[in-house]
Amino acid sequence: MPRLLGLALSLILTLPAVAQAGPLTVVELFTSQGCSSCPPANANLAKLADRPDVLALSFGVTYWDQLGWKDTFASKAYTDRQWAYAKGLHHNQVWTPQVVVNGRTDVVGIKLAEIEGAARKAPIVAGPQLSVSDGVLTLSAAKPAKADVWLVRYDPAIVQVPVKRGENTGKTLPHRNVVREMTRLGAYTGQALTYRLPAGADPRLKTAILVQAGPGGPILAAAKT
Repeated sequence: MPRLLGLALSLILTLPAVAQAGPLTVVELFTSQGCSSCPPANANLAKLADRPDVLALSFGVTYWDQLGWKDTFASKAYTDRQWAYAKGLHHNQVWTPQVVVNGRTDVVGIKLAEIEGAARKAPIVAGPQLSVSDGVLTLSAAKPAKADVWLVRYDPAIVQVPVKRGENTGKTLPHRNVVREMTRLGAYTGQALTYRLPAGADPRLKTAILVQAGPGGPILAAAKT
C-alpha cells in the first residue's frame, strides 16, 4: 500500500499545470499602502483569494506616493489600468480602494457583500475556453471579438508591509495576490489559437490569464493555473 500511495503522489506531482476549469469571477482591487481606507478592502480580497471560483488580483497604484509613503508594490502600469477602467466605466476620476469585477462594474470594496453582489450582477459572458498545458495556452474558437490576451503573475502569499509614513504610519499591512508582472501576449479575434507562455522569473508567483475586450473593457474569459 505505501508503494502504491507513493506512486500516486508521484504521478500527481508530475502532471502538467492545467488552467482552472469552470467560470471564474475576476476581482481586481486598486489599492495603496498610503490610503487609510484601503485595509478593509485588502482584507476582503484576501478572503476571496481562497475561493476556487474567484481570481483575486491586487494592483498597487502610484498617486498616493506623493503624500509621504511610496507604495512598495505600485506601478504606473497599474495606475494606467485603473484609468482605463475609469474611461470604460464612465468615471471622470479614480480612487482607492476600488474593486472592479469582471471588467464590467465596480464598487468601493470595503464590504464583502457589495463585491459578491457585483459578481452576481455582472458575470463573465460566454468567451473562449482556456487551457494551459506544458507551458502552452490554448484558446478555443468563440464569438468574434476584439480582445487582448494578458499573462498575469501574482504572489499568492500574504506579505506584511510595515508602513513608516503617511496615513497608515506605524501600521503593518497584509497584502495578498499582489500582481508583480502583467504581459500582453497578443490579440484574440474569436479564432482558436495558442500561445507559448514565457518562463517566469520568480517560481513563487502564480499564473493567470485574462482575455479582455480592449483597455478598460469587460473580461471575456479568465483562468488561473
